[in-house]
Amino acid sequence: MTRVIMVRHGQTAWNLAQKYQGHSDIELSEAGIRQAELVAARLANEPIQAAFASDLGRAYQTAKTIAKNHKLPVHKVAELREINFGIWEGLTYDQIYSGWPELIEQLYQKPDEIQIPGGETFRELKQRAAGCLQRLVAEHEDSTILLVSHGGTIRTLLCAALDIHLNHIWQIKQDNTAVSILEYHDGYPVVTLLNDTHHLR
Repeated sequence: MTRVIMVRHGQTAWNLAQKYQGHSDIELSEAGIRQAELVAARLANEPIQAAFASDLGRAYQTAKTIAKNHKLPVHKVAELREINFGIWEGLTYDQIYSGWPELIEQLYQKPDEIQIPGGETFRELKQRAAGCLQRLVAEHEDSTILLVSHGGTIRTLLCAALDIHLNHIWQIKQDNTAVSILEYHDGYPVVTLLNDTHHLR
C-alpha cells in the first residue's frame, strides 16, 4: 500500500484579499507561516519517506516546514502547480465578475467546459497533475509520501481518484493547510481523509 498525504499550502495575502493566484508566485502570509507550523506539528509522527511540492513558493515553503521534522528534502514538481488563471491572476472575484460575468458563472457551474482566458482548462490541469501523482505512487510502492499543492489541483486529484466528473470540483472543500489522504491498494485509490484542519483549532 502507498499512502499519499496531500496538504494545501498555508494562507497568502492574496487568499485573504480573495485574489486569483494560479501560477503567480505568492509567498505565505504570517498567518500562513503559522498554519504551516501547525500542520507540520500535526504530521510530525507520520512515517513520511519522501516529500514533493509544487514549485510555487507558497506550496514549497509549506512543504519545507513539514519535511523539516522528517529531515527530508522537498522535491519541486512543476506539474503540481495550481491551474493557470491566465489574465485573471491578481484580480479579485468582483473584478473578474465585472469583466467576464458569463465566463466566471460558467467557471463555477461547469468548470470542465471553459477555457480561462490566457490560462488552462481543468482538463489540462487534471492531465498534468494526475499523471504526476500516478508516477509518484508507482515510484514509492509501500511508502508514505507528502504532496503539498494547491486547492484547485488537490480537488482535481480527488476527482480523478474517485472518478468524479470535473464539474463537481467545487463540491470538494480545500482549506489552507487542509490534510487529505489517499491510499493506493494495488493501484486502486481510496480516500481515507478529506479537508481535515483540526490542527488549526
